Amino acid sequence: MRKLIVCNIVSLDGYFTGPDDNVMVMPFDVGFDEYNAERLRAASTLLLGRKSFEGFRDYWPSVAANTEAPEVEREISRLNSAIDKVVVSDTLTAADTSPWDNSEIVARAGAHARVQELKERDGGDILVFGSRILWNDLLRAGLVDELHLMIGAGVIGEGVKAFDERPLLRLIGTRTWEESGLVLARYATHRA
Repeated sequence: MRKLIVCNIVSLDGYFTGPDDNVMVMPFDVGFDEYNAERLRAASTLLLGRKSFEGFRDYWPSVAANTEAPEVEREISRLNSAIDKVVVSDTLTAADTSPWDNSEIVARAGAHARVQELKERDGGDILVFGSRILWNDLLRAGLVDELHLMIGAGVIGEGVKAFDERPLLRLIGTRTWEESGLVLARYATHRA
């Protein structure tokens, strides 16, 4: 059975985004991109909510050809374009996925069943980046296997909290990177 792994950055005080839903206030650094590329290499499906999908679709495709971008970002761009994408949305249409034509749209009402089907297939991991509303819903439904939280040294103070509820989690590993202020905390969910 494939694992569904949620990978996200959170502030030291537990925020997913800052004021006005601003994700750019998060404490990103080199460790963030390196780990995301590593996770994408081990995955075969990227599961996203509409808002995160639109942001990724509008940003990542052109990065691969940008010779000014760091190589790790260019690799993430190529991996994001190649991986199968499943988008949970009640408003997107197939025309909205271009240039990522290897994207499937699933209505919110059918998301749990579709995720369970994906988990039962052979292949690499199923990753969720961003998509806080989606992964909190999947966490409540017992469909998330692991949370990989990159905890940054920034204190945001206000914004959108990462968790809607208090999940039962078990620490399964930690990691740091040289020249990075991030700490990766990997958790298994109580269900897993």
